[in-house]
Parts: sequence; structure tokens; C-alpha cells
Amino acid sequence: MNTDIMEGNWKVLKGHVQEKWGKLTNDALDEIEGNRQKLAGHIQKAYGHSKEEAEKEVEEWEKDYKKRNSDRAA
Repeated sequence: MNTDIMEGNWKVLKGHVQEKWGKLTNDALDEIEGNRQKLAGHIQKAYGHSKEEAEKEVEEWEKDYKKRNSDRAA
């Protein structure tokens, strides 16, 4: 997912992110503001994952989110 798209749609995506990573607080989500690196950093901190694991989770979530939404549009 393009960073600009994630930032531009953050209000919509925020709920999906909190659904996936429930340990992230509303304050953390407000701080992230759609920034992919900040999201991975907060996941890393909240779940004790390595940087690589957190980045991979975000990447997989983005791919799954795009797939689900492209299926709905079809």
C-alpha cells in the first residue's frame, strides 16, 4: 500500500488496524497518523516483535486488506 494512500485513508484504516492489533491504544493510533514505519514500531513495542517481524506483519496486513477490498469492488 502506498504510504500516501495509507496516510490519506487513515481514519478508515484505523479501525481495521485496531481490529488486527488490539493492543494498540487510541493514542498510539493517533500518533501513527497512517505512517507505516510508526505503525510497525508501535506493533514492535506492543507485541515484543523484532523490527523485521513487525514490518512483515504490516506488509502482510496491507496485502490482505487490498485483496479483501479488491474482491468487494469486483
